[in-house]
Amino acid sequence: MNPAVLIAVMAIVTILLRFLPFMIFRERTPAYISYLGRVLPPAIIGMLVIYCLKDVTPLVHPFGLPELIASGCVAGVQVWKRNALISILAGTVIYMALVNMVFV
Repeated sequence: MNPAVLIAVMAIVTILLRFLPFMIFRERTPAYISYLGRVLPPAIIGMLVIYCLKDVTPLVHPFGLPELIASGCVAGVQVWKRNALISILAGTVIYMALVNMVFV
């Protein structure tokens, strides 16, 4: 199948999925949707933190130090800037630098 057709179909489906809630809830957003909008982002971040730290072995070199330092960087930048994108980007850069240059 033509790759351009596949990309076009995926783009249309993505756009429809993004606009579908706005088309369904034109007048007023139901309370349970508002509740999910409040509680899901922190829950998803929590799940990502658990997933990222699940393989850390504190008894084996480097003892989880890169993860601990990068997590502290993410938390510090988040408190400072209040921007998740910048926080995650800073933590990722710090972690990759530590793993590839410091804790080799």
